[in-house]
Amino acid sequence: MLILASTSPYRRALLERLQQPFAVESPEVDETPLAGEMPSALAARLAEAKARAVASRHPDSTQLVIGSDQVADRDGTALGKPCDLGTAATQLASLSGRSLLLHTGLCVVDCQSGRSRTIVDSHEVRFRRLDEAAIHRYLQIEQPLDAAGSFYAEGFGIVLFECFHGRDPNSIVGLPLMALVDLLAEFGVRLP
Repeated sequence: MLILASTSPYRRALLERLQQPFAVESPEVDETPLAGEMPSALAARLAEAKARAVASRHPDSTQLVIGSDQVADRDGTALGKPCDLGTAATQLASLSGRSLLLHTGLCVVDCQSGRSRTIVDSHEVRFRRLDEAAIHRYLQIEQPLDAAGSFYAEGFGIVLFECFHGRDPNSIVGLPLMALVDLLAEFGVRLP
């Protein structure tokens, strides 16, 4: 059986698409970046930390734990979760007409052996030119206060973007399913 080390409803919905039974557990991991840590390294470290935190609760189990974390990268700087609408408006204004990278870390840990594999799937996200009124309307509709970069690509936030470039569009939502299928195969889980 699989365990998703995330309480994100978006990751849960994505994992359901693979039609495999899974449980969900909160990883309860400190997401504070380390000094000088690059955004892609942060995504990888947090994905692994989340998977290992949950795996440590099941040391003799034959389960596989899936950890994932996403970091928005604007010119090498990680954009955190805004926590308030003022910060969210500032983040979105700074992205107007620009691109950022969304790094989605993915880790699979075998509870029994402790073996793990971690990858990072990155997408370029190009924003439309956004004026203050458009930003305000968007924030009033979705209030993405718990989203890195202040947007939900899976919701109304799609109106903010010109285009995406990357391997797996599921990664933008928070769980790169194509890479997950590859990693699960490495651990002996063949889909379909």
